[in-house]
Amino acid sequence: MNPTVVMMLALAVGTYAFRLVGPVLHGRVEIPPRAQELLSAGAIVLLAALLATGALTEGGGFAGWARPAGVLVGGVLAWRRAPFVAVVLGAAGTAAVLRAVGVA
Repeated sequence: MNPTVVMMLALAVGTYAFRLVGPVLHGRVEIPPRAQELLSAGAIVLLAALLATGALTEGGGFAGWARPAGVLVGGVLAWRRAPFVAVVLGAAGTAAVLRAVGVA
């Protein structure tokens, strides 16, 4: 069998196993409240790191000022509970206008 096919099957089985573990172990494993708090905080930290690297870097260097400004506008609009379309259009519009006026 082709090694690529073997790896794809292994990943498929592993993915299915991860998806199956949740419903199978629900109610049988008790996670302490402190661990739940740490997991919640860890998820927030990972999302913030992903946001920062996506907003600030491109090709291993600084992405310029237009992209972080667009992300900031989008974040403020989302925080103010604006509709999703307004958040996306506000972020994209901000970045587009800044790039159009020459801000990289």
